[in-house]
Amino acid sequence: MDATAARAEGGRVNQKKRTRDAIVRAAAELMLADGELSMPAIAAAALVSEATAYRHFPDLAGLLREAMNDQLPDPATALAAVADSPDPVERAGYAAEFLARHVLARQSAVRTMIAATIAKPGATAMRPGLRVGLIDYALAPVTDRLAAADPERLARLKQGLSVVISAEAVLSLLDLSGLCAEEAVASVAHTAKLLTSAAMSEAGGAQE
Repeated sequence: MDATAARAEGGRVNQKKRTRDAIVRAAAELMLADGELSMPAIAAAALVSEATAYRHFPDLAGLLREAMNDQLPDPATALAAVADSPDPVERAGYAAEFLARHVLARQSAVRTMIAATIAKPGATAMRPGLRVGLIDYALAPVTDRLAAADPERLARLKQGLSVVISAEAVLSLLDLSGLCAEEAVASVAHTAKLLTSAAMSEAGGAQE
């Protein structure tokens, strides 16, 4: 490939990246603005054709996943407010509250991704992996002690928290229980604290 052809190829690659980035950015902005989350709406916001958007992202869920991944903080940043607390109960409650508020701020996108994973069971890669990191970080002060005392209890606690610290829990409280947003946040935080407190009690006060 001569220099002119190489420059032309490099230009095409750069243009493709700029177009892809524009589509992801438009999706992220609509997500946070609670705007319409459809491929035509995102393409229009990105100033590209719908066909172009689909060339970069064959399905809406994949596009939303990439747009949301760029908005996910690492667990330490997300739980910075309780970083100095050795209390796993407080930390788990805060983790539940953080995830609930994250979900509430992006409801349309979260519902779309949940629908996609229901339609394709096992396609967990479609969902951003925030909750596992939050749970691990929340339990960090007692993980070693719990693991040494009873690894199965630690596994059960993490499994229980993953049910509560989840988008599904928040949306079910809104849709099925009829709670308002703040009530849903308080409910998941309270339940996360109860689960963690019970596990600590069963472990004979692994929390010191």
